[in-house]
Amino acid sequence: MKVTKEEASFETLREIVKILRGENGCPWDREQTPQTLKKYLIEETYELIEAIEKEKDEEIREELGDLLFLLIFILYLYEEKNVFSYKDVFYYTAQKMIKRHPHVFGDEVAKTAEEVLKNWQRIKKEEGKSSSVLGNIPKSLPALQRAFRLGERAARVGFDWEKPEEVLNKLSEEAAELKEA
Repeated sequence: MKVTKEEASFETLREIVKILRGENGCPWDREQTPQTLKKYLIEETYELIEAIEKEKDEEIREELGDLLFLLIFILYLYEEKNVFSYKDVFYYTAQKMIKRHPHVFGDEVAKTAEEVLKNWQRIKKEEGKSSSVLGNIPKSLPALQRAFRLGERAARVGFDWEKPEEVLNKLSEEAAELKEA
């Protein structure tokens, strides 16, 4: 199979996965499942992050390709089982992005990134995607990253202090409220 730069597309990568998964394809690729590939998803994501941090365009291109191929591979596995198609994923994602950017695709106004973020969180809550301030932070995140996200969310609702003593005062206040309840 030969591919020129002009011919290369999403469909090309999808066709490569199809061939790899086919009867005369690769034994390793035929054995893969979303569960077996998730570790590579994390690894490839970190490799992309590292390339971005180094600001090496060629490495970024390569790592984007690795991650994109892996995503297409996982998507194809779900297509094989008739769970959903790539068009379902693209449609859902397009609808979600349009809905969550009403300041661009609708009548709402958001002049700052902070306003956009507030709208985004409000829309997620309306969709039932986030039932609490601390909800929907993946448990699979590395511990420090999860702690950072929890701290960010808590700060948005006023749980952010400059000095450790202020935290202790707030804890005492909350404990007193709990005793009264």
